[in-house]
Amino acid sequence: MEALTENWELILKGFWETIKLLLVSGGIALVIGTVVGVARVSPVSILRRAAVGYVTLFRNTPLLVLIILTYYGLPEIGIDFGFFVMITMAMGTYTAAFVAECIRSGVNGIGLGQAEAARSIGMPFGTTMTQVILPQAFRYVVPPLASVFIALTKNTSLAFAFGITEATFRSKDLLKDYPGDRYVIFLGIALGYVIIVELISFGANRLERRWAVSR
Repeated sequence: MEALTENWELILKGFWETIKLLLVSGGIALVIGTVVGVARVSPVSILRRAAVGYVTLFRNTPLLVLIILTYYGLPEIGIDFGFFVMITMAMGTYTAAFVAECIRSGVNGIGLGQAEAARSIGMPFGTTMTQVILPQAFRYVVPPLASVFIALTKNTSLAFAFGITEATFRSKDLLKDYPGDRYVIFLGIALGYVIIVELISFGANRLERRWAVSR
């Protein structure tokens, strides 16, 4: 246990980096994914096609390939916001494709009469979505969105290969210094990820129960 007890501060710092990666890339994914999800059900065909293209491209591109293209490719054309921002951009835009599909399924789950009623009183498409449809759609997609963010939590471990000192990066250093404690190190780091995932699941369950009562 010395590997964990003597380095608990470094491990906590690593998990703090993991949480920052999760929050920033998750925020990017939620914003972009919502926009793309709305475009998927838009009456404007060019928006629908663009959204379909986005989802198809990013869902079928491995995240590691996308990170490499963002991390090494964008600086070559003069776009460089720093290591952390570039990696969160890659993870956020990748995860946004899955968020968009969740939003689309939630919107399609709302009764058609809701949109028709909004249009009958003169609401344009944008106002109908933001004021009527999306608030209800988000209630229906809490469980699948939670699954998407749980997957994102695990995907943050890819950042260690690019020098971000998150939890997996710290475990690699500990394995070098304490090769005899590899099983303890693996279990300790795994427990940290389990705690983060359980917190996401707990929050999703609370939201689902709260909104189910209001429905």
